[in-house]
Amino acid sequence: MTDLHALASAVTSGRPRALGQAISLVESHDARAAKLLAEVYPATGRARIIGITGSPGAGKSTLVAALAKHYRAREKRVGIIAVDPTSPFTGGAILGDRIRMTELYTDRGVFIRSMATRGFLGGLAKATNDVVDILDAAGFDVVLVETVGVGQDEVEVVRTVQTNLVVLVPGMGDDIQAIKAGIMEIGDVFVVNKADRPGADKTVTEITMMMSLVEEHGDWVPPIVKTVASRREGIDDLDAAIAKHYDYLAESGELVRRNRDRVRIRIETQLKEGFMARVIGGTIPRDAYESMLDDVLHKRNNPHDAAESVLGRVRF
Repeated sequence: MTDLHALASAVTSGRPRALGQAISLVESHDARAAKLLAEVYPATGRARIIGITGSPGAGKSTLVAALAKHYRAREKRVGIIAVDPTSPFTGGAILGDRIRMTELYTDRGVFIRSMATRGFLGGLAKATNDVVDILDAAGFDVVLVETVGVGQDEVEVVRTVQTNLVVLVPGMGDDIQAIKAGIMEIGDVFVVNKADRPGADKTVTEITMMMSLVEEHGDWVPPIVKTVASRREGIDDLDAAIAKHYDYLAESGELVRRNRDRVRIRIETQLKEGFMARVIGGTIPRDAYESMLDDVLHKRNNPHDAAESVLGRVRF
């Protein structure tokens, strides 16, 4: 489908094939992607956007599948964005379309897309926000964003979602101390998954103690929910905690602030990318830029002065 207007109409109608085509345009940095996103943007703003983050091995994918089944039982359409590591050979997502979610593939009310990070820091693929918009515009009630699992750097997810789940497991011990400066500060709801293992209650106590040292949550005190995602235990309680957090966001005005921050960050990201694209190859020729890199590499110049020399050529 090459007609952008027709593709946008198909996206807002929720047609799976159109969603795949639209997301592929975004991920491939196709020049038509910006026009497509502009056309579907007015239809966004209805989906609940939930992030699932945490260390590798915490059972995030299993929890995502359990949540998706929970929402489907309530006749909600669910979009899933699973951000995976990048294959060094193909540049694509190593885990493909998440074999752990195979039970969901036959459900037409679920759309799953794996995305490769392609080196983007923070546990998210660079195009994640745009893909969230596409699924939102397509009428999905809930969009679940599962990060790649890179530990402390996953704080980037908070800029994309409305409610962020931090998933931990019993037996982490000192690991909770180690990650306190990262994902502990961005948890709206803490999930102790695999809670049938020994030490689950101790983990809850450790998280409670760590939260007492964090001042980022304001009036919201993040609940701690124990789950066994593989058996879908605790999912009702988790859904209740997510719903309570959303109510808090709406009533406190925090939802408007978070949405505004998301818009601001996205605009600033576009500005930075657009500025760099026009400076390198425009204001400064590509060969001159490469020569400047060599000068810095061989200590004939330094990064600060090199950047200032480029900025000096820019006319605002």
